[in-house]
Amino acid sequence: MTAQHAGFTRKGWILFAVMSVVWGITYLFIKEAVASYSPPAVVSARTLLGALVLLPFAIRSGALKAAWRHWPWVLAFGIVEMAGPFLLLSHAETQLPSGLTGLLVATVPLFAVIIALLRGDRSALAPVRLGGLLLGFVGVAVVVAGPGLFPSGPASAFAIGEILLTAVLYAIAPFIIAHKLADVPSMGTITLALFAIGLAYLPAALLTQHDLPTLRSTISLGLLGVICTALAFVAFFALIREVGPVRAPLFTYVNPVVAIILGTLVLAEPITPGLLLGFPIVLAGCWLAATGGRLRPPRNRTDPELTVPGAPPVEG
Repeated sequence: MTAQHAGFTRKGWILFAVMSVVWGITYLFIKEAVASYSPPAVVSARTLLGALVLLPFAIRSGALKAAWRHWPWVLAFGIVEMAGPFLLLSHAETQLPSGLTGLLVATVPLFAVIIALLRGDRSALAPVRLGGLLLGFVGVAVVVAGPGLFPSGPASAFAIGEILLTAVLYAIAPFIIAHKLADVPSMGTITLALFAIGLAYLPAALLTQHDLPTLRSTISLGLLGVICTALAFVAFFALIREVGPVRAPLFTYVNPVVAIILGTLVLAEPITPGLLLGFPIVLAGCWLAATGGRLRPPRNRTDPELTVPGAPPVEG
């Protein structure tokens, strides 16, 4: 992967919008799926379905063979991005409202900054970018805040811990892609990882699935596998390679907003004052964190989080 200019490109913003919408509807589909599927069944089904969708493309392009040569890091990515988070999210959503889930997952960019700092990257500490990160999180809190947002009880506390662990894992995954799998075709990495995780969870899925699934849950699970898994991961890899592992998770600020908007449009849920007030704050925070307040990326300057050691800088 070659170095790129600091800030978001037009392609980066398009991919950002795609991920904001595609993983914004994930919460709804998971909530519907776990109504009659066990959490391990949801994980196994969505990953295997996603893998089957991508398999013909991975084979035809030769990407699967290339990914197999790097299988340890592909498996590590699958564990960090899929095996852990998918199960944790599916189980936690049996205890928590989707608004709180979205708020907690929106901590991903903050954890990504901490990881970058531990790796020696200080670019995210620029006052405007750091302020944008915090502003975006405040905006998410305004959007989802409301009566009963934080349920009490040991089960809810455990579920909150599951979501925070998910956020940490989601923050780690882009760094694996950017620094260990940068030269591996993304189609092969995604397909191989999805198959590995899906097959690993299959025995648990068969042992825990006791109820007869409903049609509504089954349709949600199918959409979860095709749209929110197969297609989403292709866009996710492209976004990381376009803007880097620190900026890429910014779309998690917009995901809960998208989920609430879809609830309004699809389920006729009321538009809350928090949504009207918080959504512009989220957008402003994302823009500041992504661009540092610049209208255009600066020329003749490289971005530390996009630079591979040993690669010559690309200048404008």
